[in-house]
Amino acid sequence: MTKTMMVLAALGVASLASLGSVTAADAQVIDLSGEFVCVRNCLAGPDGGPPALAYVTQNGWDLNLVNEAGVPSRAWVDWPGHIWAERWQEGAIYSPDGLTIQFDRGSVWQRYVSPPPQPVRRRHRRR
Repeated sequence: MTKTMMVLAALGVASLASLGSVTAADAQVIDLSGEFVCVRNCLAGPDGGPPALAYVTQNGWDLNLVNEAGVPSRAWVDWPGHIWAERWQEGAIYSPDGLTIQFDRGSVWQRYVSPPPQPVRRRHRRR
């Protein structure tokens, strides 16, 4: 082998090794399980009322979704950062922190964080 061929072979091995480490880190999928509230392009809630909460349950790369109108769909992570909802025939991207899901047709869900409980007011007894 010539010196040039040895250098090219070493560069090829190094680049393949770096690709392996990038894909291993990218293969991690965050947990999207929880309640979400629709903030844009929402469907009406049950009985035509305001939109209800949407729900996501996740097991590995498989998901079950229920939208704000109560319509369920099985879904899965196509690749990190993207899901596909089978029944709705719609894809979506999710933020790296898992707080936002944006669907291809324009709906946007944000993770619902319940407000803190109201403080309990105690009445003091006079003696």
